[in-house]
Amino acid sequence: MFPPTYDYIFAAFAFVLGASIGSFLNVCIYRLPLNLSVNEPKRSFCPNCKYQIPFHHNIPLVSWLVLRGKCANCGKPISFRYFGVEFLTGLLFLAIWLKVWAWGRPGWPHQEWLLALPYWIMGGLFIVATFIDFEHFIIPDEITIGGAVAGVLLSFAIPSLNDQHSNIMSGLWSIFGAGLGYGVLWLVVELGKKAFGKKRLTFDKATSLSWVRRDEEADFTVGEEKMLWSEFFYRGNEQLLLQCNWIEIDGQRFENVVARCECDWLHIDQRKWELVKVDEIKGDVTEVTLPREAMGFGDVKFIACIGAFLGWKAVLFTIMSASTIGALVGIATIAIGRREWSTKIPFGPYLALGALIWLFCGPELILWYWRYSTGQGV
Repeated sequence: MFPPTYDYIFAAFAFVLGASIGSFLNVCIYRLPLNLSVNEPKRSFCPNCKYQIPFHHNIPLVSWLVLRGKCANCGKPISFRYFGVEFLTGLLFLAIWLKVWAWGRPGWPHQEWLLALPYWIMGGLFIVATFIDFEHFIIPDEITIGGAVAGVLLSFAIPSLNDQHSNIMSGLWSIFGAGLGYGVLWLVVELGKKAFGKKRLTFDKATSLSWVRRDEEADFTVGEEKMLWSEFFYRGNEQLLLQCNWIEIDGQRFENVVARCECDWLHIDQRKWELVKVDEIKGDVTEVTLPREAMGFGDVKFIACIGAFLGWKAVLFTIMSASTIGALVGIATIAIGRREWSTKIPFGPYLALGALIWLFCGPELILWYWRYSTGQGV
């Protein structure tokens, strides 16, 4: 073992490395939902003026503080999120290093530090997934599918990731964890669709409707409730029905019709319109049937990523703990009269939090609960 001084050096390195990686994660968080390359342009740019930021203005944590959260070129504010992601990533990398180096795990005294690499990669994926899901209610395939593949490959390379001595067995357990996670949440989605697949809104008198396209998204408004069009189409094959007194599609008016909407198309009788070519829809409706999902398929693929890194036990723990945390948040928001806050939090961040709880103390929590429930004491 190294002298104690090295513990501080390694810990400082882990935090600085995490903050530096956090700078790249900010690029992913901004660009992936917009289908922009994370490689081109190679340098980060200001979201306001698109000025490519030079190296000396892109030092993790320091630059944001020195520039007081503003762009050096246009002077417009730079979101605190950029500083926050760098700081959070630094803390997470530090915590993971302490987990694998200082705390260790019985049975792997000389290989434990190797686990820092897969856990750092996993933590980075969690941060990107969480911030994108919060803002856009999606988790890109680059994170979920790419993460699952990375977890399996790393499990083959580092067998201690799955408490194995055999590379092959470690990889197979990783594949099993990913498959179990995907299968369990896929079943939840399917059962949820059957139980809660539609929501019907009926109005005593005709209510105004509007649909306004903006780039690849659209604002959908019924009465005073404004929603994003993409929120209703997790899979792409759902249907939304509108019972209209009248409806006008780019100036074409129809009366007393049922409009059947898909993610990219609108149908009235035998006529149909490709929504990407439509700018505005308005009308009066008496009934709206909305498709609903228990959760998005991004969450299904995300739990597969978690299972690939942490194994099948972590999958079960993560789903249970994420559901519990979500329920507690829901109860808390109801208690303070802010129920709408919890509806704006997607399930992905709960899954990420549940997986991190497993990583740092999940087995210990299960052991404590087992002893407590069986009267063996704590």
